[in-house]
Amino acid sequence: MPRRPPSTAAEGKPTPAALPPELARGDAFTWHSESDEPTPTRLSPVDDRLSADAALKRVRRGEFLLYTGDFHNAKQLLGALSRRLSRPAGGRSPLEAFRAERRARQLEHETLSRIVVALDRAYQLGLSRAPDVSLACRQVWGEPETDVTVVPLKQLLGMLGAAEWRRKGLAVPGLTGLLHPHYGVYLPTRTDYVELLLSLSNVKGKRVFDVGTGTGVLSFLLLQRGAASAVATDCDSRAVTCARENAERLGLAKRFQVLEADLFPEGQADLVVCNPPWIPEPPKNRVDRAVFDEDNQFLRRFLEGLPAHLTPGGEGLLIISDLAVLLGLRPPGWLEEQFARCGLTVKWKRSTPARHSKAKDRSDPLHAARSREVTTLYGLTPEAPRS
Repeated sequence: MPRRPPSTAAEGKPTPAALPPELARGDAFTWHSESDEPTPTRLSPVDDRLSADAALKRVRRGEFLLYTGDFHNAKQLLGALSRRLSRPAGGRSPLEAFRAERRARQLEHETLSRIVVALDRAYQLGLSRAPDVSLACRQVWGEPETDVTVVPLKQLLGMLGAAEWRRKGLAVPGLTGLLHPHYGVYLPTRTDYVELLLSLSNVKGKRVFDVGTGTGVLSFLLLQRGAASAVATDCDSRAVTCARENAERLGLAKRFQVLEADLFPEGQADLVVCNPPWIPEPPKNRVDRAVFDEDNQFLRRFLEGLPAHLTPGGEGLLIISDLAVLLGLRPPGWLEEQFARCGLTVKWKRSTPARHSKAKDRSDPLHAARSREVTTLYGLTPEAPRS
């Protein structure tokens, strides 16, 4: 929501750069942060004269630095700040390495997110050599609420990259046509789980539920291979919009419906597919929710509700990585225990080793686990009633 900051300059210090007129007057501005950080109460204007060392000291004191200089210099400042942050040391267990890496990533996010920029009523960025960011902003936020919008530069750069993916489209193995992902929706650049789904031999005429659909890619693959219909759900409104738009682009809108919902749609389906978040840790921000599932809550509830949403003879299709087990975040055999607890039988399963870039990157702190990662597609059916 728009809020009025009580002060905009560091007290007792000369400002090296000028605030935009609206902020100098103390006008309310709209604050956008994926991490739900409170609206800054003070914005300290800075420009190209600010060194990375000075910036790091100031953000560590809690300042939000409003960059008013050159766009490319602002990006270089972000890079210089990132290089000054400590990285986890080696020689740790997989779990210790994961915890240390996550803490480092969170510190980096918190630090870099304090370099912010201001956009005008038309979402124009008033930095020299700045690109046109208005379309990317409207795609994510809609129309401006106030004359000034303030956003972390790091987030804005992510939005620009996502807008380019959305414009160009993404080729997905087995999908006829391009997928156009939206900002904040999980990007299906990992093809392991997609290729596993393509191994299904008979989907013709089947009714599909797709739980946690994201871009809608799994529904679209099944529809193009002959499924009769697909009803998809996602708890994120951006994913719902993304999936709906992609169904229209691919000519599948008449057989595809997407709903903003926590888990299952009403009724039953012949195939219920789910590629859930695979790391049982709390998400740190909205984008994290596609990967992090605190205490396996989403996965537990999916398995508990699955039998009631399958038609007689129907199958649940669970696609999940074993990275959590390799990292020590989930004990071996835990998933199989959950199947039994929820009255599910593994009718069949197919697995593939990870082929994404991080599995081959020896400089990655989690390489020891990621190099052994396996993704499995489980065919699940309700246990037969005991006589």
